[in-house]
Amino acid sequence: MISDDKFLLQLLQDKEILDPKVIDVARKQLQSEGVSEDSLDSAILNLLVEKNYLTYDVVANVLAEEFNIEQVDISTFTPDEEMRRYVSRRFALDRKVFPISMEGEVLRIAIIDPLDLDPVEELSNRLRKSVETYLTTIPAIEDAIARYYKESDAAADDIANQFAQAKEEGNVEVDIGVDAKTAKSAEDAPIIKYVQMVITEAIKRRASDIHMEPLEKRFRVRYRVDGVLQEVENPPKRLQPSIVSRLKIMANVSIAEKRIPQDGRINIKVNGKSIDLRVSVLPTAYGESIVMRILDKEGLKLGLPQLGFFSDDQTMFEKLISMPDGVFLVTGPTGSGKSTTLYSALNYINKPDRKIITVEDPVEYEMSGINQVQVRRDVGMTFAAALRAMLRQAPNIIMIGEIRDLETAEIAVQASLTGHMVYSTLHTNDAPGAVTRLVDIGVKPYLVSAALRGVLAQRLIRKICSECKQPYIPSNAELMTIGLTESDRANANFMIGGGCTRCTGRGYRGRIGLFELFVVNEEIQQMVYENATLVELRQKTRELGMRSMREDGIRKITAGLTTIAEVISATVGD
Repeated sequence: MISDDKFLLQLLQDKEILDPKVIDVARKQLQSEGVSEDSLDSAILNLLVEKNYLTYDVVANVLAEEFNIEQVDISTFTPDEEMRRYVSRRFALDRKVFPISMEGEVLRIAIIDPLDLDPVEELSNRLRKSVETYLTTIPAIEDAIARYYKESDAAADDIANQFAQAKEEGNVEVDIGVDAKTAKSAEDAPIIKYVQMVITEAIKRRASDIHMEPLEKRFRVRYRVDGVLQEVENPPKRLQPSIVSRLKIMANVSIAEKRIPQDGRINIKVNGKSIDLRVSVLPTAYGESIVMRILDKEGLKLGLPQLGFFSDDQTMFEKLISMPDGVFLVTGPTGSGKSTTLYSALNYINKPDRKIITVEDPVEYEMSGINQVQVRRDVGMTFAAALRAMLRQAPNIIMIGEIRDLETAEIAVQASLTGHMVYSTLHTNDAPGAVTRLVDIGVKPYLVSAALRGVLAQRLIRKICSECKQPYIPSNAELMTIGLTESDRANANFMIGGGCTRCTGRGYRGRIGLFELFVVNEEIQQMVYENATLVELRQKTRELGMRSMREDGIRKITAGLTTIAEVISATVGD
């Protein structure tokens, strides 16, 4: 009846609602019928309800009083389509919950078990909303689900039923394209269809990653959309091995090997578009975790304004990437959009009179008119080996996926000093930090001084949804957190997302960059040559007019592109 029926039985006795003698009679009857000890308490409660010694309403009253939870008559509420999407039919049936209403960032649900916090935590984590609970009865929940959820909802999210039906009918016709040949049995087809559905839905939601994580009692599926993980409906735990094996076959990695990490790649067509998925398989305590990075080749055709540059930064950026020689670096943590920025730069300068060669691990996006080299360490094709060979191909522009070691850094610097323009990425917290990072790797300061032309540090933040954005007046406390005064409010265009179907109620859709553009002039060159500290370099660049990422974020807040919370979460103040 609830997650701890023994506790409920004792509670009903303590409150003198059930006579212990009645419970003993029911226990002896069920034991004589062979009911196991594990399910005995639950069976006793169900039997007492059946014989009218107890009602579900009485149980709800007792639990409401014990846990101080308000009871609710859910027959008076009608959840809309959006709420039914947040709380699917399968989730509602399995977890015995029902969505009542949603106001702003608060979702209200009816439950039957105050001791079971798992569905509340799962909804809160998946939807990034606060969840308020109200108490109701099992019949009320089942009746509401039957009345307000469509049968199509059941077909859409009940993979387990689909699996059973396939076995029963012995024939399943699903639209799985080239994968149809691999459906050798009725058991295979629903798994193939489910995997296809997960990938298709991720692309529909504009996800950058799909995370499939084995936990102790469930197999969790999450999408990363606009940098934020969102949990979706989970498949039954028992299907975990079949789903993992299917993905490993698609990624062309060993299904027999479950002890070591593996990397693979999947190429599929979705709605006529070619989509690449980089697949990472990692053994964990409860099975193999799979993360798929979605690489949409068509999605990369971004112009520089779409990255989030204001006109003054864009002009300087275009000037730096158009230089005839030198090194230009893009820095930031993993997932900050460095590769997208570099590919957009290559798109901008990709002209018939220039030869461009890239060396990448792996080649993420195929670009016409550019020679792209795949790193293959197993045959000796490292970054350094590829770079040496590339220089004999007489390129004008070289793009290195990432500078990771001294050998790669030295070849890149030498290439820039012999008349090539070199683009690459580096992991540092800010733009001036790239100088000290190169020196720390082992590049001589005088070489860094001579080769480096500029550094772009960046972070990604969510952009306010254009469909539901509306004016917003921030409080004085919010203004203070980003260093603005009350007088600044009059000249700003503060906006916030109200939440709509296009942004699935989150108020954000898409991402833009926050940038810190560090330009190396003669004064900076002299400081680098003299091995100045990071603090000295940063102070000098600020004097020369470099804006920090926080300041760039403030400009985007006041322009109505993003919110104060997003900028604070991604940047640090000076």
